[in-house]
Amino acid sequence: MKNKNQRAIKIFLSLLILLFFISGGCSPSSAAARQERVQQEPQERQEQVQPEQQEQVKQEQPQQTGPRFAVIPENPRPGEPVTIAFAGGGRAGNVKAVLVNGQGRIARSDFFDFPSDEGELAFMTAILPVPSTARPGPASVRIENASSVLIAELSLTIMDRKFVSEEIELNQTNTDIRTVPDPQKTAEANQLWAILNSTGTDIYVQDAFTPPVTSTRRTSFFGDRRVYKYSTGKTDTAIHAGIDYGVPKGTPVTACADGKVVLARFRISTGNSVIIEHLPGVYSIYYHMDKIEVNEGDLIESGALLGQSGATGLATGPHLHWEIRVSGENTDPDALVGRPILDKDAILAKLNQVSIF
Repeated sequence: MKNKNQRAIKIFLSLLILLFFISGGCSPSSAAARQERVQQEPQERQEQVQPEQQEQVKQEQPQQTGPRFAVIPENPRPGEPVTIAFAGGGRAGNVKAVLVNGQGRIARSDFFDFPSDEGELAFMTAILPVPSTARPGPASVRIENASSVLIAELSLTIMDRKFVSEEIELNQTNTDIRTVPDPQKTAEANQLWAILNSTGTDIYVQDAFTPPVTSTRRTSFFGDRRVYKYSTGKTDTAIHAGIDYGVPKGTPVTACADGKVVLARFRISTGNSVIIEHLPGVYSIYYHMDKIEVNEGDLIESGALLGQSGATGLATGPHLHWEIRVSGENTDPDALVGRPILDKDAILAKLNQVSIF
């Protein structure tokens, strides 16, 4: 009886073991499957988290889209140019900056492309003059397309500025230069304005300008309100467009910055004259010289000899008249000596900190 019970137990245990293996409970393939499932679970959880993390990173990165603008300086005085930068829209040649205040649209300049290095923000810029006759107070810069449709409007404040008044007595010769009609004088004036009102594309200089003579003696200043007293007893008024240096005849006159000579000839009113293009719409002018040492078309560097000072044309004595024109408007030369008119670092800093329009 005992032997029968032992055999029954052995048979029962054998059946249990057989059933266990049939169900796959301890098969090598089952163990591998369980291990694979364990490894896949963290990977699946990681794959589920990654898109969320990527979206979070994407949201944290600043998305700077749309046009941005910079105005340097934001508080100019009459006669001081303003640098306007525009990034993220428009195309140079089809966009202009217009200065507007209570007097109306008082100045305008075209935008031109500014060269940028790889990886830098690309932008275009305009050098906008503030006329010496601009009234102090709030003003705005309208960014317009070629059809004068408004793109953006930027605020600035024109500061107050006082100018010197002076009277200048003219002899018969100088009176005639100013008052007697002359077809040659008219042709020269037309040629002058055709040059000063043109805007090219070449950028010859980005640095600050330097004075054209070493002397600091000035006999007239930018923006002087003049009264001319003619030999006939009549008077006339004018605004002095530049700076007069009281230097003796024969003083060396040098270029205030790199550029291209666009005029080098005698003119009735201004005598031996030189005009240099430095930037699109930006020109320096040198009048009443005794001798000219450059030719039209010459590419010159800052400090290059242009000629010698004198007293040719309408002049009451030896001196050099130095003038800057921006988009045809007389501009204070000292403003361009004081700061680079195209300061890339300052422009990029402004563009990257201003809010997006």
